[in-house]
Amino acid sequence: MSAPRPRLTRVTTSVPSADLHLRLDRARASAAAAGVGALLVSPGPDLRYLTGYDAKPLERLTCLLLPAQAQATPVLVVPGLERAAARASGVEELGLEIVPWQETDDPYGLVAKLLPDGVGSVALDNHMWAEKVLAFRASLPGVEQRLAGEILRELRMRKTPAEVAELRAAGAAIDRVHARVGDWLRPGRTEAEVGRDIHDAIIAEGHVQVDFVIVGSGPNGASPHHEVSDRVIQAGEPVVVDIGGTTAAGYCSDETRTYAVGGPPPEEFRRYYDVLQRAQEAACAHVRPGVTAESVDAVARTIISEAGYGEEFIHRTGHGIGMESHEEPYIVAGNTLPLEPGMAFSVEPGIYFEGRHGARIEDIVVVTETGVEAVNLRPRDLVVLDG
Repeated sequence: MSAPRPRLTRVTTSVPSADLHLRLDRARASAAAAGVGALLVSPGPDLRYLTGYDAKPLERLTCLLLPAQAQATPVLVVPGLERAAARASGVEELGLEIVPWQETDDPYGLVAKLLPDGVGSVALDNHMWAEKVLAFRASLPGVEQRLAGEILRELRMRKTPAEVAELRAAGAAIDRVHARVGDWLRPGRTEAEVGRDIHDAIIAEGHVQVDFVIVGSGPNGASPHHEVSDRVIQAGEPVVVDIGGTTAAGYCSDETRTYAVGGPPPEEFRRYYDVLQRAQEAACAHVRPGVTAESVDAVARTIISEAGYGEEFIHRTGHGIGMESHEEPYIVAGNTLPLEPGMAFSVEPGIYFEGRHGARIEDIVVVTETGVEAVNLRPRDLVVLDG
């Protein structure tokens, strides 16, 4: 995946305030059950999930202090110059107190003073910058520090109906981009030129941020996270196109299709693409409540291995998706987590021959009460584009 591009606008939230209240309450209860006195959450997906506030990640500290004690008031510590943005986000309607700090203040000491008496442990969100983690370590001597991901992932990986609706919208938006790939992908153009067109279309079709654009032609298709280059696409080559972005509501898309450009691809490629398509479709069909995450991986891997391509399937079958492109649950051997309704993840087996070509098919799916729903609806057949 290529590096994220700057957002054109701050992400908003379409989640009702009642649902945000529920998330905060559940996070408190989960922290208490885990023996954690408070959660400390800095700008990023966890803060957006809990409060709907898309705070800027600055060198200045912004931090949600969420005590496990139900009677204690949650506090959002913000730089003074960010107070207006925090208020405009509506966090005060959730019962949060906004506490600003000025340029010469010690915000980490301020958080330490605001902790309820007797707190012996805190959990820091997994994406907090190292400099902030070390500053909290210095400001909270004797207070155990843990990762908040152990607590919050249990909440975030079970999507509500409102979140599933946002994932459907994100999936439909990226479907519309793939439907237009034939307008740009042709022999004689570079991967970078095609990638720029796709980048613009991701925004035009309903995202506020482009998270990644992969256009892997010929041998570059054998590198799963290739991104783009100045390589000129040749007639008859397979091209892997893996793209995704973030919508204004804060939910991510991610979809891969493999194309053949300017003529039929090599016969060898067609043979293993047929195997790949069968494996991907079987893995999607296997998804339902109660089966394990690793069993989905096993379905795809068994079909590919029995066809003689096991060594060419070099990554896990999938990753969770929501407010991040990659989050829990991970669809990989060793993950015995039983799937539950509301869990959303990719199903994306791939076959790669280094130095020659590769292929990947990826859909985002959601576990339903009785089975599975795909939010990407583009055909999975190999698309052969005319030159």
